[in-house]
This record gives sequence, C-alpha cells and structure tokens, in this order.
Amino acid sequence: MNLDIDFARLARWNHILIPSTKAGRDRFRHSLFGRSILPIVWLYGALSEEGRVLAVASVVVGAFGVDVQATMVFLLWAALAALILSSLLMTRLYRLDAVRVEVSAPRRVSLGDAINFSVIVHNDGPDDRSAVRVGGPFLPWDGRWTGPAPRIARLKAGGSELGARFVSRGEHHLDAFTASALVPLGLAQGRPVSSSGCKFLVVPRLASVARLRTPPGSRYQLGGVALASKTGQALDLLGVRPYRAGDPVRHLHARSWARAGIPVVREYQEEYFSRIGVVVESAVPEARKLEAMLSLAAGVVAHLSRGEALIDLLVVGDRVHELTIGRSLGFLDQALDLLACVESERTSPEPEVLVARLGEHLGRLSCVIVVAARWDGGRLAERIRGSGVGCVTVVVELGETASAVRGEHVHVVTAGAIERGESIVL
Repeated sequence: MNLDIDFARLARWNHILIPSTKAGRDRFRHSLFGRSILPIVWLYGALSEEGRVLAVASVVVGAFGVDVQATMVFLLWAALAALILSSLLMTRLYRLDAVRVEVSAPRRVSLGDAINFSVIVHNDGPDDRSAVRVGGPFLPWDGRWTGPAPRIARLKAGGSELGARFVSRGEHHLDAFTASALVPLGLAQGRPVSSSGCKFLVVPRLASVARLRTPPGSRYQLGGVALASKTGQALDLLGVRPYRAGDPVRHLHARSWARAGIPVVREYQEEYFSRIGVVVESAVPEARKLEAMLSLAAGVVAHLSRGEALIDLLVVGDRVHELTIGRSLGFLDQALDLLACVESERTSPEPEVLVARLGEHLGRLSCVIVVAARWDGGRLAERIRGSGVGCVTVVVELGETASAVRGEHVHVVTAGAIERGESIVL
C-alpha cells in the first residue's frame, strides 16, 4: 500500500497538466491548444509501439548525422525516415471496415485491486483480419496498466482483456478503447476503431473486521424483521401458558398439555433487532489516514450487514445519508458508493452541531459507531449517550503502535494494520 501511495504522489505530479476527468479531457481536446497539437497526437497514434521506438532512434541518429561532410550517418537516418514515412502513407489502406469494438467492466472495484476490462472485437465483414492490435485509453494519474495490450493474429470472433490498477477512490470515466490493423513491417497501424467510454467506481478496500461488540443494554427496536429476511411473522418463543379462548390452535403444545392435564399453548414475542449508525470524520489532512478510516468504515458496515443489525445511517463529515442495509435489506454497495466519493474537508462539525443534525434519527438508533481521526476526549460519545444511544469510538492512527486511549468503548487501530488486512477486533 505504501508503494501505491508513493506511485500516486509521483503520478499526480507527472500528470499535473493533464485533466483527470473525462469532461476536462474533452474540454482540452476542443481548446485552441488541444487542436494545435492534433498532428502530434495523430502521429503518436498512427505509429505502433515498434514504430515509436524506431522514430526515437531516427531522431538520435539524425543528431549524429547533422554534419553530412564528416560522416555518412545521415544515410542511415534517411533509411529509417523512409521506412517510417512509407509506413505512415500506407495506413489509409489498412482500415478496419465492418469491425466493432465493445468494452465492459465491473461496476465497482476495491481500491488498489486490479480491474479487468473485457474488450470484444467483432468482425462483421466477409474476410478475416490479421495483425490487429487492441489498445486502451490514456489513463488518468492514478491508473496504470497491469499487462501488455492484446494482439490478435487473426480476427474471427472472440474477446480480449486489458487489466489496470487504480489507487484513487471515486468515479472514473475512461476514454474509448481501440482496435487497429498493423501495416506491413509493423511500424504503423491503420485508422483505429473505437469503443464507447467506460465508467466504474473505485471503492474503499474492506478492512477485515472480525468482531464488533456494541455496548450492553443498547436499545432495540421492534418490528421489521419479517420484511427483512423472513416471510410471515417473525417471532421468538417466550414460553408456554394455559390456553385462552381465541388462541390459535396451531400454537397448542401437546407435551405440556399432557403433563399439565389442561390445554397449553406456546407464547411468542415479536423478534427484536438493533439499528446502527456509522459516523466517519472526513476533515483529515493526511491522505493515508483518510483512506484507512474509509476502509475501516467499509469493513464495519460489511461486518454489521452480515449480522443481526440494520445499518440505518451513514454520516460522513456533515453529510447524513439514510440507508437500510443488513438482514437481507438493501445492499452493501450503497454504502461503498457513498464512501468512494468522500473528499477531505477543512473542518469537522462540533459535537453539539453533529448531534443536533442527528437528533431526528437518534430516536430509532440502538448504537452509533464513530470512526475518528483523533480522540476528542469523549465529547461526541457523551452527547450521543446522553440521547439514550450506545456509542463505540474507533480512533485511527498513523503510527505502527496504537496509543493507549482511556474511555468507555474506545478502540485504537493503526493505519498499517488496516492496510495489511489484519483481523480487527473491536
């Protein structure tokens, strides 16, 4: 993860003049400067990888052959330039008519994981195509290809894959993928056939939360479980009691009836479940700590969604998002999509302000999980408990050793432990 962060820092500086969004790149293409460099862009796209290497070599050879009277190197430059020029002139003859390119990708991918773009090249023409190159778009600063571009020796039917890895969360909109035919000698390629753009979300990596204990005595909420994971009425067995007129016959308990000598029925109570809110501090200047906090929040939501609780609320900074995740209700992807687009804010709301914004929601919550960047002495937790709601605070630190923080239901987790995928017990 540290290597990815170093790569991201260098890549961001390397792409400082290149827009990172699809809208920004489109505006650049239509700008005066973008139109003025179109010949250079065309030359770069018309040459194959081998042709670009040969073009750079010809420039170097040409520099050595400037003095035509003292050396014959200029003849080698002329030969190289002739090869490149003749290949470029032949590109018009190698167009991929009746060929279509389609690309598909997963809707979302975890931060740092590889994403595979499925590129399918359809040949609708009567003849086979040979020596077809598949190319990907120019990636934004946070992306890099994980392997070479596919090469199709003979195009009949089928698809190829291009893999890439991204180290920045959020929505990504890539430009078109292309397929083009190589001209003889392989130094240039014909006019490419383009696909449509490709959209996907890079979501936080899920932290490995092995256990999460909520405060004892948390308030439980009635109802709703039948709609969550069962059909019919969801009830817990409370015990048995004597039969009363109007009790359902199916609730009669034969063994207790035989033992007591009078009709006995089972007595049930409605099943309970807890509603959880997750609060994430977003005013974090350290990029690594923010990513670790979002990864931990995603892991907490994933862990809770597999249990008996419902995640009703996700609060990031001063933004309150109402959710219903857990017990087969909703989808974890809802929370991941929200966490994917979080940006660092300048200031955090004061505990009093945050609790006031949560006021209308606290009445139905059983517990609030707070993912914080620093320990505030328990100010926020005390105000949440003052509303009759349990609170668990998890502080994320950058150091390799977690500091000792005293407080009720307070845990300290290091960013390194989250990044290494260690099991986290809260």
